[in-house]
Amino acid sequence: MKVVSTNEAPQAIGPYSQAIVTNGMVFTSGQIALSPAGEIVCEDINGQTEQVLTNLSAVLKEAGSSLEKVVKTTIFLSDIEDFKAVNEVYATFFKDHKPARSTVAVKTLPLNVKVEIECIALAK
Repeated sequence: MKVVSTNEAPQAIGPYSQAIVTNGMVFTSGQIALSPAGEIVCEDINGQTEQVLTNLSAVLKEAGSSLEKVVKTTIFLSDIEDFKAVNEVYATFFKDHKPARSTVAVKTLPLNVKVEIECIALAK
């Protein structure tokens, strides 16, 4: 098992790793709209979603993977009304490759952000 850590994405805000690589798979922790310096990037759902997916991409790269190797994502939204806007940004990151996905609405997310996304990907 390998612990993944990169300065190209925000450091964990709790006792967890950015990702774990095991048995040929990468399991990422949920990413929220923090810059690599740890600051919330914006209040807008589109900007937050873009930052989240940029963070995921950086974590996957450090793990030896990429968005093209993602097999499953889980999206957490603080407001299900943001579903359409998140889909529009998500589609720009996952063009031809469409991983399996679940999207759920939750009461609140860490630091009161609007979106959090985690994924499972092939390691190589």
